[in-house]
Amino acid sequence: MLIIATGGTFDKDYNLVNGNLHFTHSCVPTLISQARMTAPHQFLSLMQKDSLELTLADRMQILTACRESNSDRIVIVHGTDTMTETARFLQEVISDKTLVLTGAMRPHAFGQSDASFNLGYAIALAQTLAPGVYIAMQGEYFTANNVLKDKQQAVFVRQS
Repeated sequence: MLIIATGGTFDKDYNLVNGNLHFTHSCVPTLISQARMTAPHQFLSLMQKDSLELTLADRMQILTACRESNSDRIVIVHGTDTMTETARFLQEVISDKTLVLTGAMRPHAFGQSDASFNLGYAIALAQTLAPGVYIAMQGEYFTANNVLKDKQQAVFVRQS
């Protein structure tokens, strides 16, 4: 399994000097270690960006990493604001691998975050779901073409 970090709220931290949220490093390796995960995996930190700042070039970089991976089971840690766009983008071109995107509504560094649960859930789904592109959030999974983020409720929901 390949686990890719792209940033998002999941990996944000608080800058004590200026009060802004920023990126220093991905917390994914720490979470995997704390979970005592023994499933074979590789970790790749592609970028540390807010998903609102992702460009087509960034999505192409994610796509290339997925295509070039020897693994057919991939978890992508991604910001929640544009996670659905990236999932749909990947679904258009990848059909032979299981890709599960996940993120967090609150940074892991802040505590009381959904980051560790969502990561573990995404890892479990990546090992069990059929090839396709999925989003795993709040204990549910969604297909890439049938999900949206309800910003009022701060949850992902199936499209009607």
